[in-house]
Amino acid sequence: MKQQWLALCAAFTLMLGACSTSQPAPQATEPAKTENAQQQAPQAELMVSAAASLTDALNELKTSFEAENPGTTLTFNFGSSGKLATQIAQGAPSDVFLSASQKDMDGLDEKQLIVKDTRQDFTGNALVLVAGKDSTLAISSFEELNKPEIKHIAVGEPETVPAGRYAKESLETLKLWESLSGRMVFGSDVRQVLTFVESGNAEVGIVYSSDAAISKDVKVLATAKPEWHKPIVYPGAVVSASQHQDAAKAFLAYLTSDKGKAILQKYGFQ
Repeated sequence: MKQQWLALCAAFTLMLGACSTSQPAPQATEPAKTENAQQQAPQAELMVSAAASLTDALNELKTSFEAENPGTTLTFNFGSSGKLATQIAQGAPSDVFLSASQKDMDGLDEKQLIVKDTRQDFTGNALVLVAGKDSTLAISSFEELNKPEIKHIAVGEPETVPAGRYAKESLETLKLWESLSGRMVFGSDVRQVLTFVESGNAEVGIVYSSDAAISKDVKVLATAKPEWHKPIVYPGAVVSASQHQDAAKAFLAYLTSDKGKAILQKYGFQ
């Protein structure tokens, strides 16, 4: 009986010990790591709405700009200038607008959607007639576009694509727009026009000289005379709704610096 009592006491003692064992306290977050992460976070993420013809030049410029401006990152939204302007007017997030025409920038300016004193013309371009690199078409001018062997002419949609607008102006000057309308294949931006010619879906296309310069699959047949169309000038401006206007101004300054101009010239801009 005494031995049973001792066994019960021993078991009870073990139970009390197990219950009194303390649980490990959760470890506190290290403030140093949190502060370090905050220091490494980008100071500004700029959304740049840019004409599709600027794609290659801006992708190269992004590397050098970000290297010289630590804490600022660039994200591009490429498309036709008309569609980009519409997106901005409808409230789409954007810090900088780089247009391929004055008309689309004017529209935003009239609505007070850009910071007026940041607007500046940063480059220019020329309009060219291109064909596939292996094309046997024997034409050397825009005036010859009415030849019967040309079944499809790729151009940008004039309402939204500046290159298409300039193409229409040129062909209207030459009194060819109406007679050629049945052969037109419209692209949503100038890069799609270039693709139509590269893929053989159109015998010829009207694009910027900068687009022809970056393609290995087309050749230039002719260059439009400047007096046929309005000047091809690219304006840029900070968007009024931008939350990073200082960084946006710094990007525009870099775009118009000697380094920025050199990159644009490398890709065929004037």
